[in-house]
Amino acid sequence: MLRKANVKKKDKVLILAGKDKGKTGIVLNVDLKKERVLVEGINYVKKHVKPDPGSGIQGGIEEREAPLHISNVMVICPECGKPTRVGKKQLKDGKRVRVCKKCNGIIDKQ
Repeated sequence: MLRKANVKKKDKVLILAGKDKGKTGIVLNVDLKKERVLVEGINYVKKHVKPDPGSGIQGGIEEREAPLHISNVMVICPECGKPTRVGKKQLKDGKRVRVCKKCNGIIDKQ
């Protein structure tokens, strides 16, 4: 069974663990099956690429972003600017939104 994630694409997040601990970035992709997130500019790894003469790809060592476990990131509230846990709330019009546990501000953009 898939676990629901409190992190969505285009959220600003703080990295809690690993070599990039304390840095912030924007979420590019969320993979719920593997419970991983890809964050822009974070967790660069070196990938060795073989040359492919048919498609014109030159071989060498390439740097690219690798996914992090979803538990190692925390959403930054756009209203108070602090890293926070995420709650859920239903508005009067029936729409469900994510809210900041520190300032009760709405995290989802309308």
